Amino acid sequence: MPVAKRQPVEVAAGPDVLDLSRFSPANRRRLSGPGLRTFLAIADLWGLSEDERLLVLGLPSRSTYYNWVKAVRAHRDVTLDLDMLVRISAVLGVHQALGVLYASERDGVAWLRAPHAAPLFGGRPPLALLACGTQDGLISVRRFLDAARGGLYMPPGELDRDFRPYDDAEIVFS
Repeated sequence: MPVAKRQPVEVAAGPDVLDLSRFSPANRRRLSGPGLRTFLAIADLWGLSEDERLLVLGLPSRSTYYNWVKAVRAHRDVTLDLDMLVRISAVLGVHQALGVLYASERDGVAWLRAPHAAPLFGGRPPLALLACGTQDGLISVRRFLDAARGGLYMPPGELDRDFRPYDDAEIVFS
């Protein structure tokens, strides 16, 4: 029985199509050094252990991690893979959201380290989910904080006791 030849699929150009050049080695190299340096600064601020840093980054070998750290601190080029860049992006988003939600960096870090009543965290600190080793854990914490930034209710923990969602009267369009 003859096998039908597959015809090439035509992809329409336009704003709805993902620009694959975003993932090119040159573009990833451009983002890798600054992204990893920023991750290291945030990891220092959050007080992440070496093991937590490796878990957040997807468990690269220690020698690879230290080679990257040495290279980016000397402002030499490194090219991280897409998974690593997505993980770093999630950390940057979490850090930004904490900066919006909390008046001080110390309070934001305290939120990461304190047990939380939201079902997502199951009574554990959000940092436990951030450092569970999966990209899903990082993205889940980021989405949780993005929702809180948007005014959705954040279940009360010790640090969140005074948090209240925005109501319609507080939203002003100018």
